[in-house]
Amino acid sequence: MNTRLANLKLDDFRALDYLRTVGFSNQRRFARDLNISLGKGNAILKRFSTLGWVDFSFSLSPAGLSALAPYKVDNAVIMAAGMSSRFAPLSYEKPKGLLTVKGEILIERQIRQLQAAGIHDITVVVGYMKEQFFYLQDKFGVSLVVNEDYWRWNNVSSLIRVRDRLRNTYVCSSDNYFTENPFEPFVYRAYYAAVQFPGPSQEWGLVTDRHDRIVGIDHSPVDAWCMMGHAYFDRAFSETFSRLMVAEYDTDLTRLNLWEGLLERHLDVLEMHIRRYPPDAIREFDSLDDLRAFDDRYVGDSGSAIFANICSVLHCEEREIAGIQVLNQGLTNLSFKFTVRGEPYVYRHPGVGTEAYISRPSEAYSLSVATRLGLDPTLVHIDPATGWKVSRLVENARTLDYRNPSDLAQAARLMRRLHDARIPSSFSADIWEKTTSIVKKTSAGYKAFPDYADLSVRMERLHAFWAAESPEPFLCHGDCCAPNFLVAPDGTMSLFDWEYSGASDPGIDIGTFICCSDFTEEAALGFLSLYHGRPPTPSELRHDLGAIALAAWHWFVWAVFQESRGRPVGRNTLHLYRTAKTYLEKALQPA
Repeated sequence: MNTRLANLKLDDFRALDYLRTVGFSNQRRFARDLNISLGKGNAILKRFSTLGWVDFSFSLSPAGLSALAPYKVDNAVIMAAGMSSRFAPLSYEKPKGLLTVKGEILIERQIRQLQAAGIHDITVVVGYMKEQFFYLQDKFGVSLVVNEDYWRWNNVSSLIRVRDRLRNTYVCSSDNYFTENPFEPFVYRAYYAAVQFPGPSQEWGLVTDRHDRIVGIDHSPVDAWCMMGHAYFDRAFSETFSRLMVAEYDTDLTRLNLWEGLLERHLDVLEMHIRRYPPDAIREFDSLDDLRAFDDRYVGDSGSAIFANICSVLHCEEREIAGIQVLNQGLTNLSFKFTVRGEPYVYRHPGVGTEAYISRPSEAYSLSVATRLGLDPTLVHIDPATGWKVSRLVENARTLDYRNPSDLAQAARLMRRLHDARIPSSFSADIWEKTTSIVKKTSAGYKAFPDYADLSVRMERLHAFWAAESPEPFLCHGDCCAPNFLVAPDGTMSLFDWEYSGASDPGIDIGTFICCSDFTEEAALGFLSLYHGRPPTPSELRHDLGAIALAAWHWFVWAVFQESRGRPVGRNTLHLYRTAKTYLEKALQPA
């Protein structure tokens, strides 16, 4: 290909594309529509005629179409892997891109708009609830790429999986709604779509030079043109961006942030321009309230099973559910707070796949006991089959402070209230069974640290004599750590989160409480005295020390297992390892 043809000036590109799409009627209209002077328009037409790009009637010739060829869009990538955590609760039930807005599924509308522009090579990157997107392959002929890292890294983890497809490429988000089709078969240069926001905005503002090149990003924009919608990568941009992305992908700075962050750090070598759109041309729905304002169907009947659950329990209408705010978007559960008629509540939605390791019937039984004993007064309803739960929200509550003597005394009393009741449970929460099960699932490489084998043997020996001294198991909490003790503003404490509860030795609740703290050995002994209401007897002390070691070992191997699956859990594995070894030694000392 003649390289001269791949370097059109912007006015020449616009003129050629105009002749391709609109055609020629007369010089005045040609110049007016392109917003150039009549003299400049005539000069462009004369040059095109000399180059053979137009025929005698100024219609675009095959040579003129060839001149446009380097600017032809090759394909599109639609990113649809994310969890859209801010869009609770609808995103708990289906990916945001599959929501129906104004009678059309968001991603389907976008695919149709791309295809209407002649772009049929479309790749959809999926992750969260990926199976729900599979039908698109047969319905629209798109390609699917799975991003298994969607839950831990940001959208760079999607783009790196399609880096070999980045050429002249539209890069889109599955949840955008374009009121008019923004896609074109020929594009001059890399750009980012932008909409002007009056006043302050939470979007990223674009700082541009006099040629509309993006030279900076304003993270606190006021009355600014802000990033909104799709982007277009030309070949030069794609090559440079892909090289930088690969070079920096192993850094958290890149993986934990949006791809636009990589763009911002390298604007000196990544040439991208602004493409301005009218205020209502591009819609992004960051919350349910945004969607309700655009599509009134979502005011009264969104079709959400979660809303139906809330309405059935609180005897309300969907329009009365307001003030939705995400509280937790973790591996185990998804939770959001909301109000109904001014009263605050929390909805807990079980995480995908949690039924494999959490017994919801057990949790429901334990919560009924906790409610009866006054340990957790917030429960409104829990579904024992699936685990969804509605609770009253304790406003402005805090978690237990291990350095607060009053908190420690209350926690000890709550545990004793549960243990003294000796409530039977048909659901087992045996610590050693759970630990052994986790160890079997953990890859050998993660069990290869030097003293693992010795620790395992000694822990097994400890468990043998410890279990021989255990009472008949009864209902215990199973995860007595600080985040599960909430203190209300009036100072009263409650014990939450009964997912790991079941029949067990009560020492494990004590052991978990201590091994998850930063207690010195002296402080640990002090808490044992609080729990027992006096200094423990020698046999009680030996049993409690063993429980601390076994609990620390359990949570240590649990954390190692999660790490082996690439899932950092936030627990201090070194602290748990040291605690397990320290109290193992103490528990194994001769009486």
